[in-house]
Amino acid sequence: MNQKTSSRDAAQKTQGSTPTTPRKARTTEPAGAAPNRTSTASGALGRRVLRTSRDLLTQLRQRVAGVVSSLYLFSESWLLDAKHAQYGLAVTRIVMGFVGLGLLLTNFNARLYTFGEGSAWNGELAEPVSVFPRIWLFSLFHRVADNAAVFTLFYLLLAAAAIVIIVGWRTRIMLPIYFIGWISFIEVNDSAGDQGDNAYRIFLIALLFADTSMRMSLDARRRARGVDASKPWLSRKFAGERLLPAPLTNLAHNIVLIVLTFQVSAIYVAGALYKASGTPWSAGWAVYDPLHVAQFSTWPEIADLITVWGPGVAAISWGSIILQMSFPFMLLRRGTRVVALFGILSFHVGIGVLMGLPWFSLTMVAIDAIFIRDKTWKGIGRVVTNTWQAAETKEKNET
Repeated sequence: MNQKTSSRDAAQKTQGSTPTTPRKARTTEPAGAAPNRTSTASGALGRRVLRTSRDLLTQLRQRVAGVVSSLYLFSESWLLDAKHAQYGLAVTRIVMGFVGLGLLLTNFNARLYTFGEGSAWNGELAEPVSVFPRIWLFSLFHRVADNAAVFTLFYLLLAAAAIVIIVGWRTRIMLPIYFIGWISFIEVNDSAGDQGDNAYRIFLIALLFADTSMRMSLDARRRARGVDASKPWLSRKFAGERLLPAPLTNLAHNIVLIVLTFQVSAIYVAGALYKASGTPWSAGWAVYDPLHVAQFSTWPEIADLITVWGPGVAAISWGSIILQMSFPFMLLRRGTRVVALFGILSFHVGIGVLMGLPWFSLTMVAIDAIFIRDKTWKGIGRVVTNTWQAAETKEKNET
């Protein structure tokens, strides 16, 4: 009995000694706890946005810096490493010389009436309209205009200078002389000039700073023979030895290409804008008028054939505006550049042949030659040479 009681008491003590897990008290959050969590989340979002923006700006800055660096390196290499468009500028020199020679020859019979003593009726011999005859450097032809024999002599010397430019003999020396002589001649009678003459002299000024005789010239043949180092300094320089550092001459040569590109693009775009502002061009019948005016229409039969179909006249009128306006942008890629050059060549052929303005057209074509790659000019040269040799061989076999 006592033993059972003891066991029960021990069990009760054991149960009483077992710890009980206290129940957590239900707590009530303060009123400001939820806004605190919201503000913490907003702060994290803001920091993430700022970090993302900073990283994006860093990447953008790096990309822009990379593009600028690439453009700088490309520009530096393009401007300083070598002379570009060597064949193109050689063609430009040849055509420009041919334009000057052609103008002098076609006006030879009227030289005294237009520019010499016979032009005294307009009063410019006594009181020049242009400022150039007042500058001693460009006053040669004005001073001798009243002497027919001396004027004719200098007229022929200017024509000879044009031939020298064509063949490329001592071009660095002869081109400035030709430029001075040409300005002196053309400004004797200010009323005889036109915008083609203005473009011609602008292009001549630019060509003074380029090496236009690197190809297809007597200068190139002389340089190919080399220079005897044992000769005196002046003789070596006159024989073609380099006078200035190559990077400097390369820079001047390549900047001329940029200047000519800008100038010819400005002429085309300005012409397109001027045309688009007029009713004849915007209406699509502008081409019809000059082709049927006696002063311009050199081939009436061809003019009638071109203008007989109205939609064709409109297409030519609007097409010339579109071509001139888009010309600078079409030069950026080779595919569109080929289309632009064929189109602008056709444009100038039409002006030169159908409107009797060959020298203006040839002046513009001369500058367009720089947009043709040297590789293409070499290919054209090979075709011409091979054809010439084949014809020569065939002639020998026949004889």
